[in-house]
Amino acid sequence: MPGLLDFGFNNIELWRSEEMQLVQLMIPAESAHDTVGALGDVGLLQFKDLNADKSAFQRTYANQVKRCDEMARKIRFFHDQVEKAGMTVGIRAITDKGYEMDELEGKLEELETEMLEVNGNSERLARSYNELVELQLVLEKAGSFFDQARIDAQSESFERTYSVPETMDAPLLESALPSATANTGRLGFVAGLIPQEKLNGFERLLFRATRGNMFLRQTPVGSVKDPATGEQVEKHVFVVFYAGERARTKVLKICEAFNANRYPFPEDPARQRQMHGEVTARLRELHTTIEAGERHREAVLQNIAFNLDQWATQVRREKAIYHTLNKLSMDTSRKVLVAEAWCPLAAKPRVHEALRQAAMASSTQLSTVLQPLMTKDPPPTYFKTDLFTNCFQAIVDAYGIARYREVNPAVYTIVTFPFLFAVMFGDFGHGLLMFMFALYLLANEKKFLKQQLDEIFGMAFGGRYCIVLMAVFSIFTGLIYNEFFSMPMTLFGKSRARCFINNVLDDSIRDMRLCPERGGTIKLIGPYPFGVDPVWHGTKSELPFLNSMKMKMSILLGVVHMNLGIMMSLYNNLYFRDRLSTICEFIPQMIFLNSLFGYLCICIVYKWLSAKQTDLYHVMIYMFLSPGTVDEAGYLFKGQAGLQVFLLLISFAAVPWMLVPKPMILKRRHEETERQHRQYGEVGLDLDSEDEEARRGLVTGNSASHGHDDGHGGGHGHGDHFDFGEILVHQMIHTIEFVLGAVSNTASYLRLWALSLAHSQLSAVFFDRVLMTTVKMNSPIAMMIGR
Repeated sequence: MPGLLDFGFNNIELWRSEEMQLVQLMIPAESAHDTVGALGDVGLLQFKDLNADKSAFQRTYANQVKRCDEMARKIRFFHDQVEKAGMTVGIRAITDKGYEMDELEGKLEELETEMLEVNGNSERLARSYNELVELQLVLEKAGSFFDQARIDAQSESFERTYSVPETMDAPLLESALPSATANTGRLGFVAGLIPQEKLNGFERLLFRATRGNMFLRQTPVGSVKDPATGEQVEKHVFVVFYAGERARTKVLKICEAFNANRYPFPEDPARQRQMHGEVTARLRELHTTIEAGERHREAVLQNIAFNLDQWATQVRREKAIYHTLNKLSMDTSRKVLVAEAWCPLAAKPRVHEALRQAAMASSTQLSTVLQPLMTKDPPPTYFKTDLFTNCFQAIVDAYGIARYREVNPAVYTIVTFPFLFAVMFGDFGHGLLMFMFALYLLANEKKFLKQQLDEIFGMAFGGRYCIVLMAVFSIFTGLIYNEFFSMPMTLFGKSRARCFINNVLDDSIRDMRLCPERGGTIKLIGPYPFGVDPVWHGTKSELPFLNSMKMKMSILLGVVHMNLGIMMSLYNNLYFRDRLSTICEFIPQMIFLNSLFGYLCICIVYKWLSAKQTDLYHVMIYMFLSPGTVDEAGYLFKGQAGLQVFLLLISFAAVPWMLVPKPMILKRRHEETERQHRQYGEVGLDLDSEDEEARRGLVTGNSASHGHDDGHGGGHGHGDHFDFGEILVHQMIHTIEFVLGAVSNTASYLRLWALSLAHSQLSAVFFDRVLMTTVKMNSPIAMMIGR
């Protein structure tokens, strides 16, 4: 049986996962770091956690992991600073000679201290500069208030001096006038800047708090950097005049509540001019100092950006090494670390070479000891992929990872995934565009592999080989559908349809749509060499014809695809020598699927070959509603009624066949094993101790490549936990899932037809409404945009 089904799949490296072996490593403590680092560079060992009962803080290298976390935090801080400065992190090859962990930690600490100091100085200088800019604005704008007031006061005094007294009793001497300052207190004022959106509320609250005993002057100054936030804010310069100490206290509190920046403003004009000059000189000095600080900060960040990627990689590597070391157990002398890891058999020479180089690099007198272990634990699954197969393996792994040594669906997915996509996307022109894009990715493959790509483009680049196959298959299905941007092609000759008028061929009619108008009949003189005849394009029967063809084609592809999936279970059963699953699962599954949907596929092909007008919907519906009877609308061939009854009976019998026998046989096997166990116990054989020795690796157990657990129906010996109820429920779920899945998956494959129809119709609408519209406009620019 295995020879009949050997199609050379076993010669494909990706067909099954790599053979794994559990190995034990005795690593000297002084060379543990270098050894684990060298094994990590190989990247083919999966270490087991031998300290699962310990928390992360109780492990041997917890402090080193904390140090790595702290260095990673500093690197993230540097990365943020580099991004804020608008610089690009340099990507370069990692040199063999890098910093030691202590040196790198000290370097990062020094750079962080320097960056914090530079940032702090920059912030303080920027705040001082912004405050001086606001003070300069206050001196200019508020000074203009006081200058205007002095001019108004002088003109008013001049008018009062040279005016004629209105009454004869008015004193003629100025000394005889009543003193204005005798009854009026001295006015105080506060000057500063306030954001424009807070000005109205500020003025209202001042008026209410002082009961109108204040005077506010304000003027806009445009966008100004706020000293506190460093953001550009629209502000106004204000001067508040008040009388009395209580009013002053209220004004100061209101200014503080509204975040108004207050600045000193002298009354003396000479002092104002002096202060303005001092502020201007100070601003020039600060500007020079800030520029020098920015140049120094830029130089520091450029040095950091150049090395940041290398430092981040080194820190991640160190952290991974110490995480792995925390999984190792240490002996009582604390001189040797014991590790257990899964290793592919094919990679053992590389592992030995890495251990040898690590021992030489660490200059230790003792080398690492590697020895195999026997275990009953299921090995992990590892598939060796390359640039071509990696994207297809990732697609399969997104749905589920195969168990150890099971058949890998990625081998079939390399063909089926792009082909099923092409069934939906079939268009010769669109396939060419996709193929050109894939060629661009392949031509620049080496360049893109060295770059950090964004998420979307990185995903497209990762699937470049899949895109190539999708494009090739889309071109193929586009030839079958005979579509080039929704237009028919004549690559394989002109249409085989001809117009017959009174049973006489009329070669003068080229457009078959004119044939019925002239009383003729369209007939096909032979099959079209390849694909769909272009005569169907643009006719009223185009959509019904293509719908029928694509729907039936989708069902055929779907049933073949599902049969392929069931065949993969047969390959697994034969490899693991699981005859029970072959008899109780594979055979009834094939019978159930093909007695119903396989029969439907046969009817579709027979209808195409015989050119009958039988309604297949009618055939399948009345196959269940009235078995044994076939009316005229559902007749296909002689003996159809009896065949349909037989297929129904065996499909219904296949359901209990999948459900009942396997759990019962497993139960009987378990009871027989238990009986033998009791008999051996009477003789005096201690099977428990033998089984314990096998678990410790002292006795060779069954190889994982020759038997599976209860998931495949094998085993269930005395060492396995057997629960008949659990197995029965599992088998029931598996049976129900298969029966329902056979129906729902067949319907799901109709999406191939639906999406192919949608793509074809959208292409036609785009051609008619966009391309043809631009052609009608007779504008070359519009034609270029439309194309």
